[in-house]
This record gives sequence, C-alpha cells and structure tokens, in this order.
Amino acid sequence: MSLHRRTLLAATAGTLAAPAIVAAQGTRVRMGALRLIHSITPFFYDRFMPDGMTIEVIPFESPTEGKNAVVTRSVDFGAFGIAAGILGAAAREPVTVIGSCCDKGMAVVARRDGPINTLTDLRGRRVGIWPGSTQEVFIRERLRMEGMNIRDITSVRVSFSEMHAALARGDIDAYVGAEPGPGISQVTGIGKVVEFPYSTPMGTLNMIFATHFETTQRNAALCATMLGVHRRASEFASANRAAAIEMAVQRLGMQRPALEISIENVELNWRMTPLMVERSRTYAQHMLELQQIRALPDFNTFFNTRFSDELARTA
Repeated sequence: MSLHRRTLLAATAGTLAAPAIVAAQGTRVRMGALRLIHSITPFFYDRFMPDGMTIEVIPFESPTEGKNAVVTRSVDFGAFGIAAGILGAAAREPVTVIGSCCDKGMAVVARRDGPINTLTDLRGRRVGIWPGSTQEVFIRERLRMEGMNIRDITSVRVSFSEMHAALARGDIDAYVGAEPGPGISQVTGIGKVVEFPYSTPMGTLNMIFATHFETTQRNAALCATMLGVHRRASEFASANRAAAIEMAVQRLGMQRPALEISIENVELNWRMTPLMVERSRTYAQHMLELQQIRALPDFNTFFNTRFSDELARTA
C-alpha cells in the first residue's frame, strides 16, 4: 500500500472536518458534471481546492452517462439527477449519494403560439422527454395528479440539449426540460413555460453529489474534502449569479440572455437535509410504482449523510 493511500485511510479515524489537508497531497480528482446551468458548481471547484490538489471537470450530456462514469470509476465524483442515481442503486450498482447539488432547474415548455396552456392540454400531444431522467418521473407524477398517464401523450425521446431545437422545428409540441433549455425557448420567443412541476410530494428535488460506494469506505478523507470544496463552490456560485452565468457562457458555450432567465429557476445547494432524503425516498417509491425500477434501492448504502452532517456541524 502506498504512503499516500495509508495517509488517506488513517484520516478516516479522525474527524471529517480536518482531512482536507491530509487528502490534498498530490491528489487529482475527476469530477463529472452535466452541460446544464444547474450543474455549474463543479466548474468553480478549482478556486477552492486545497494546495497540492487539482480538479478535472468532465462534462456529460445525460444524467445516465454521469452516473455510469461514477459506477465505472471513470470519474471520482459526479453531479447528476436523482433519477439516474436511483436507477443505478436499484440495480445494485455501487453509487452512493453524499451531498446535494441543486433543486429546481425544470420546466414544462410548449410553443408560444400553440394551444397548450395547462398540463391537461398535453393530451394527445408529442412531448419531448429524456428517458430515465428526473424530469420523466416528475411529469409522470404530475400527469397522474391531473387524472392522466403517460399513455395520454406521445412521449418522444429527446436529449435536453436538443429539446429547444426540436420544439422550434415543430418535431414536438412541448417538452419537459432542464435549464437552460426553457430559458432559451423563452428568450427566442419560440416557447412559453406551461408550469414548473414542483407541486408533487417530491418538491423541487433534482440533482445530487455522488461517488462510488467504495470511495466512501476507503477514502473518507477525500469524500469529506471534496464535499467541503463543493459546499464552498456552491455558496459562491449562489451568491454570485453573474459569475455563474459567465462561467456557463465561457465553459459550456451557453447564451447569456437565456441564462439570465434560467438562473432564476435554479437553486444550488450542497447539504443532504432530512427533507432532501425524505423527498428522495418518495421519488424512489414513485419510480417503483411506475415500474421504472423493480425494487427500491438499499438506502443504507445509497445514502450516506455522514459527510454532509459533519460538514454542517462545522459551519
């Protein structure tokens, strides 16, 4: 065993507030993030990394890709939707949530010049949905609340980055998207927000901060360090929206006018609060009832609030 590995393992015996310095020496961390404004926090990590520690942010197109990268250890940590995490954990993949990343960031969008003004107007319409996404579970629950189900619409598989273009071409009548897609549709005059789907028992739940299960067991110091970095970056981006917009423009090539609308629908965070965990359990139950998963995840391994709770106590 290397000296570096022994140092990291030894740090787990102490408090989680202290190991940032221990875990920092010569460590390069790979962080997966989505190409979305509500996944902007990791792009600020380099401002808060401990001395001697570096970060590589790897963008992914879909939540599933981000989750798979964590499971295969292509990245050390990842920020992606709760749905992708639950799908993996329900299949007994070794993914563990150690923090939150953001809430909100979703919207049901239809053509501005079209007849869709409420959720019930989606009946018989072509609706862009990314399978396996957090948005899919939310729209299915909202349809149920309105006395409808997924068979009452024509679900069209569209990635988040293509939803606005598909709406503009007329390929779909509406979509259940992720920011900045809704912001782009609004600022171009193509689309309008039908609703923000936050009225379900899942509330505004969206993205999580996760890692491989074995990382939580073998590299607790690194988990504590990176959640601390995530917290500082999240708080900075939340307090400096202009900086968050500029980062999205520079690193992700997004349109500033759209981002200025989108960022109002984004709530960056980091802590695994009891409410966040409760909503996640509710979310998993909905996925089970919708037959998107065959069994509930083992919540004892899927959720690890240890690092978040300890970090909160050091505030």
